[in-house]
Amino acid sequence: MSTHPSGRQAELRSVIADFLSERLNAKLEKLAEDDPKRSELLTQFVSTAWLEDAARRVGQIQAVTHSLKPIHPDAKGSSLFREPLSLAPIPEVGSHALGGAFDADVVGNAAALDVYKFLKLEHQGRSFLSLAVEGDADLGAALSPDPAVAQAQMQAFAGLAEPRGKFSSHTQAKQIYWPVGSDPHDDAGYHLLAPLYPTSLVHRVYQTLQDDRFGEGAKAAREARKAAEWHDRPVHEYPHLAIQKLGGTKPQNISQLNSERRGDNCLLASLPPVWQSPTIKPVLCVASLFEVFRWRREVRTLAAHLRRYLESDPARNKETRERRDELVESLLDELMQFTAEVQTLAVGWSADAKCDLPRHQVAWLDPEGADASTTDMIDGMASDFANWLNGQLRDPLPMGDAEYLHWRKQARELFKEAEREGLYEQ
Repeated sequence: MSTHPSGRQAELRSVIADFLSERLNAKLEKLAEDDPKRSELLTQFVSTAWLEDAARRVGQIQAVTHSLKPIHPDAKGSSLFREPLSLAPIPEVGSHALGGAFDADVVGNAAALDVYKFLKLEHQGRSFLSLAVEGDADLGAALSPDPAVAQAQMQAFAGLAEPRGKFSSHTQAKQIYWPVGSDPHDDAGYHLLAPLYPTSLVHRVYQTLQDDRFGEGAKAAREARKAAEWHDRPVHEYPHLAIQKLGGTKPQNISQLNSERRGDNCLLASLPPVWQSPTIKPVLCVASLFEVFRWRREVRTLAAHLRRYLESDPARNKETRERRDELVESLLDELMQFTAEVQTLAVGWSADAKCDLPRHQVAWLDPEGADASTTDMIDGMASDFANWLNGQLRDPLPMGDAEYLHWRKQARELFKEAEREGLYEQ
């Protein structure tokens, strides 16, 4: 049963009012009752004032499905918004495969992302952005009783998906000469391509990998496989998966979806499959798992790289701190990989009399090996990692309590994030 236009306008106004009220209340809760900023906020979040400001600020951001920033953070060329259904279908995997269900990304001024959240609001399954693009009369009436103002605001909001200025590339962007003629010596027989990053497709791949690796259904399927039991969900593995970090410590500077992924860009192995998995052995006859972990090739390479970098006495600035922390995070990633490999062993292996690991390390590596609270396990592992890393760097570098506390904090934060994502089990 269709809604009468006037009733639909009221519903749209209600959605707008709820959105503004929620955002206003969230800001007011952080202020004291006598804070003069409260009156400023109350004025700012009056519907007419906020919508007028939003229509002005929407020009600072752009909705995209293909972005340039991930190619190079300093590139200033065009990014594009293309509905996947509008793209020509081809046999290869591409953005066209997303169909009608996809996540649009946003690039531009991160301070204007609240406008994008507003345009993502939905009514009867339709986003405000799609209604603005169509020039929906009821949305216009909900925005402003003045038809001219309503039309101007809808045009401004609809421009979110439009390219900014003329199409252009940039010296920092990649460009490829693609042959279209039969004579490779003919300079006119090439098209110059400027590839863009398919951010909407990348986000779908990321969501799929996260679900296959850490989702509850995937975990249940792996448990069934360990127990040699049937499960209706297949187990998907991604060997040699690499993670590329985009944006460093500020992934929001690349795009909104990149920020939601914490800068993680998953790279699938593009090598022919050679199934020669290393033999995974229980961690026995050692007092710490780090006595085994330290001999992994990647670990030795990363530790040596970090030691050489610190020995070079780099400038004491933000760039140095970020580079140092990136190298330490790579070592922690190797520790998580080592943990995942050992956890593929049959549970209970730590019951062997030759297992001399401390209780928290047993709980970390063997889900049924020891009783330890998650907090004790994470704190113990973070301390062990910090001690081990100090030991790796102490000769010839002066490593002390300050460095130990920093490594421990960095490790604890990563371990807690891994716990939230189900990266290890107890």
